[in-house]
Amino acid sequence: MSKYYHIITYGCQMNVHESEKIAGILKELGYIPADKPESSDILVFNTCCIRENAENHAFGNIGMFKKLKAENRDMIIAVGGCLTQQIGKADVLHNKFPFVDIIFGTHNLGELKNLILKKQAQKKAVIEIKDSAGIIDESGSPYRTSYPNAWVNITYGCNNFCSYCIVPYVRGRERSRKPEDVIEEAKSLVAEGYREITLLGQNVNSYGNGTDYIRFPELLGKVASIDGKFRLRFMTSHPKDFSEELAKTIAEYPSICKCVHLPVQSGSDRILKAMNRKYTRYDYLKRVETLKKYVPDCAVTTDIIVGFPGETEEDFEDTLKLVGEVGFSSAFTFVYSRRDGTAAATMPDQVPEEVSKERIMRLVELVNAQTRKISEAYVGKTAEILCEDYDAKKKLYLGRDEFGRMGYFSCSENQIGNFVNLKITKANGISLYGEITG
Repeated sequence: MSKYYHIITYGCQMNVHESEKIAGILKELGYIPADKPESSDILVFNTCCIRENAENHAFGNIGMFKKLKAENRDMIIAVGGCLTQQIGKADVLHNKFPFVDIIFGTHNLGELKNLILKKQAQKKAVIEIKDSAGIIDESGSPYRTSYPNAWVNITYGCNNFCSYCIVPYVRGRERSRKPEDVIEEAKSLVAEGYREITLLGQNVNSYGNGTDYIRFPELLGKVASIDGKFRLRFMTSHPKDFSEELAKTIAEYPSICKCVHLPVQSGSDRILKAMNRKYTRYDYLKRVETLKKYVPDCAVTTDIIVGFPGETEEDFEDTLKLVGEVGFSSAFTFVYSRRDGTAAATMPDQVPEEVSKERIMRLVELVNAQTRKISEAYVGKTAEILCEDYDAKKKLYLGRDEFGRMGYFSCSENQIGNFVNLKITKANGISLYGEITG
């Protein structure tokens, strides 16, 4: 009889791609995908802990499957990812949910096959969390689920230790993959028909640091030189390491999307220093100026945290002013989330929740106004869209242009994986609507 698996993923693109790696391991063991958790023989939670609500959401969802496990004792429930890698959280998880069969961390994802086999051979739970990452494991083949998009890790871990961020503690110190491994993987993906490749890392700009490898701009250029029509993106790009050489590389290769995600986090020098971001407001604006010098039409997206400890109204106003100066194409906005184990968690002057909520509403209003203005400028123009999916509710195909704008359109033929020229007839916030031309 067939065996089925289901993976529930929380968090960032890194986790999405790691769930593809988990799927590859499960397929190697003979499992096939199930549409819903209730139909699976093994259920895997790939967790996130970057913010408190992500962690709480994961805990809540895991608890919902206690009854299902009681009804099907042969079912295996496994929990991994950033949440479990935190010190002491594996024990908390085991005590709170003793029905969970396997608990593993970010550093031993590649050992999941052996953990499953170990669990199948014994009754008690298997709990294995490695303290450190070790060398990069290049074995195994991910089962990709994001066609026509593909994710390619170039680094793992982070050395920056921003004072609000848990990532270095759960992902480990920064490690870079060999350039030949990255390039070969990208070549294979283009040959297989993938139309958009995103190079992933906590800070792609520091790729190769501490090694004799080529640096990120050169790696980016080599991937961009691969034969075939495809788009190339990268994230995340730390402002302190964004170089003029990188801006030139983006301008040089047509396959590199003219859209850069450059998280600023705050527009206040005082808060940036407290965040340990290692750049000032001036530095950030100079990076954007350099980028626009070589790529004038480049879209810049960002992340912004509101309510960081000690943030005053003046600090927040500095952030609003910076948003207006840069004119971000879009922004991911967050209320500061206190994370135990980070430097910011013990800082004085934690901002009251009601103040943070009021500030983020003002920030979102400003960002949305800028986003609408950019979208409205598309009306009457033609944009090249890479079709990614079909929205059954809207009965429309959808995809993005190179600047990250989502476009919806109607077509009688399946267009997923195709580049189409879309005459934009309407804009609605961040979304565009149009008709296929020629």
